[in-house]
Amino acid sequence: MNHDFLIVGAGIVGLSIAREIKIREPGAKIKILEKESRLGMHASGRNSGVLHTGIYYPPDTLKAKLCKAGADAMFAYAEANNIPVRRDGKVIVATSEENAKGLDKLMANADANGIRAKRVNSDEISQIEPHARSEFGGIYCQDTAVIDSVMVLETLRAQLMAKGVTIDTDQTLIGINDEQRTAVTQNRRYSYGQLINAAGAYADQVARLAGVGQHYQLVPFKGLYYKLAPEVSGLIRSSIYPVPNEALPFLGIHFTRVINNEVYIGPTAIPALGRENYGVLSGASPIEALTIGAQLAQLYVSNPQNFRNLVHSEIPHYRKASFIAAACRLVKQLEPDWVKHSPKVGIRPQLVNTRDVRLEMDFVVEQGSHSIHVLNAISPAFTSAFAFAEWIASRFIWPVPN
Repeated sequence: MNHDFLIVGAGIVGLSIAREIKIREPGAKIKILEKESRLGMHASGRNSGVLHTGIYYPPDTLKAKLCKAGADAMFAYAEANNIPVRRDGKVIVATSEENAKGLDKLMANADANGIRAKRVNSDEISQIEPHARSEFGGIYCQDTAVIDSVMVLETLRAQLMAKGVTIDTDQTLIGINDEQRTAVTQNRRYSYGQLINAAGAYADQVARLAGVGQHYQLVPFKGLYYKLAPEVSGLIRSSIYPVPNEALPFLGIHFTRVINNEVYIGPTAIPALGRENYGVLSGASPIEALTIGAQLAQLYVSNPQNFRNLVHSEIPHYRKASFIAAACRLVKQLEPDWVKHSPKVGIRPQLVNTRDVRLEMDFVVEQGSHSIHVLNAISPAFTSAFAFAEWIASRFIWPVPN
């Protein structure tokens, strides 16, 4: 059967692109392929549900250009569709005098990106988040929100299907002939006008099937979370985030009051053994683990973006005591028995440019003959999804002449 658009992956990016196409071309025939039996089993259903403001992203990045617009669009969508959403705000706290120097850069990002943010002193932080460490000051981002991300996926799915979009689950793509515009799963063959690869942690593999992105590989990092015990969860009113350590590529552990009012602590960024390695060893095949291990070893030796220090700082977080010690830098008190195990585990698939040996920290999109490949849909991909889909449509599907 011929389809105008064949979208690989029914996560937030794939669904949002299908939505944007339907807005622009209501009669388009769209098929979405999903390898799992249901939606939300991976990143889109396991994320924190935070709608970010974009204050962490330099203004020359695609993340910065799309984050605020995406957050505003997603918030409006939630309100229009009775999806739980709440604008709690967050405080970003400095943990030392040296760390506080990063506040100026964050405020510069806020000014450049049109983000409402306020520099706050210790007394002001104590009024907003009494339990946060505040002696070195911080920033208050009042527009940070939390949302029911799984309900967003389900609402989008229902609306898209009502408009004629079909979603085939349990379909793993195993072949693409982009010149002939055909794609093959384990038991079906599809013809398309344009293929859009939004396969998340497997986007690099899908791209290679189409002969695209040969010098890219996604390397997984495991995000472990704990929860505050219910009797002390009231100590955190909204979210407490750190000032980024510029010597490390990832943000670090933080506190988030999610939409159901539970308070999560995390995530870590521990190198994982597989793209679905949610347990200690589960979700990782020996072959995949060897391939990923080889890539991690190359990064460790080459040390792009201080990768070696990242590994040294993150591996200890497998131990609860080390995890708590990292979280303690943000709050005035955190007793071990307040911190409870959580089954919540996420995987951050980090794109590595194997040619230049570097971590790609922005969204990356590559084109094939008749295909578009979203290779690095990392945070804030959920927040940015609607704006990102609009950008994809305007740049690659219906490009606007300069």
